[in-house]
Amino acid sequence: MSDPLFLVADVGGTNTRVALAEGDRVRPETIRRYANSDHANLAPVLARYREEQACPEPLGACVAVAGPVADGRAELTNLDWSIDATRLIEATGARHAAILNDLQAQGHALGHVPADKCRTVIEGPVLPQESKLVIGVGTGFNAAPVHDTPHGRLVPASEAGHANLPVRNEAELRLCNFVSTTHGFPAIEDVLSGRGLERVYRWLATEAGTPDDLRAAEIMSQLDSNPRAEAAVRQFIRILGTVAGNLALIHLPLGGIYLVGGVARAMGPYLEVMNFDGAFRDKGRFAGFMSNFSVSLVNDDFAALAGGAAHLQEIVTRAGEI
Repeated sequence: MSDPLFLVADVGGTNTRVALAEGDRVRPETIRRYANSDHANLAPVLARYREEQACPEPLGACVAVAGPVADGRAELTNLDWSIDATRLIEATGARHAAILNDLQAQGHALGHVPADKCRTVIEGPVLPQESKLVIGVGTGFNAAPVHDTPHGRLVPASEAGHANLPVRNEAELRLCNFVSTTHGFPAIEDVLSGRGLERVYRWLATEAGTPDDLRAAEIMSQLDSNPRAEAAVRQFIRILGTVAGNLALIHLPLGGIYLVGGVARAMGPYLEVMNFDGAFRDKGRFAGFMSNFSVSLVNDDFAALAGGAAHLQEIVTRAGEI
């Protein structure tokens, strides 16, 4: 039997990517990107895609969204769209539909990411049967545990980016207070995100008495020429290591920790040299215990699509349709 046809989409705040998959394998030549501002909601995007690809009705459709999902319905955080399973079936003609948070989709992608798209950041034992953890750093911050069970893969949703920002020293307390003056509540996402990096840079400039703003891309491009940019990235990576270590102790992901997202990829070349490892392991008497966890960086911009396909494959397998 041939693999079933799936339609998968990854909806961000600015763009939506759509692709076809044969079973759990996304067909790279079918990936298309659409500007959300050109469409009233997701249904016209999917209709346009199906017309352009001359796509027959798929067996399943899965959408990953940058926002919370509850009861089969998603409300996007930075876009006035809502998506539910009923409308997804109407738009695609699929028999099976699934809506995932984008981090859940990344969790379902583990094991389906090409080996050359995954780089080890911290060496450690990897026990494939044990829980894993994906940590997403991009426009926002989030994390999701990944559990492989006898009944399939379970990736619970979470909103980890809205937990309190950790404070380890006097400088981080001042940063926390700086964030509080504008947001009222200093959350992890207020620092560990694209906008968060800009906020760290602004804090350093304010402390120096020379208020200054740079966009995140500008900060990264000036690392070799601007000491403040270098200090901002170093502070960012230090806090990222602390938060990743905290999440490791909460979830015990002995199957590995995986960093995903555009900002995580941008930080990739600097994680080792700016001591992400040291911050990750800095847990007092539990410092030695931290050697039980490996950390990898996923460099696959289409992993959420692969996760959607893998999730649909499990759904139709359990339904006995393949």
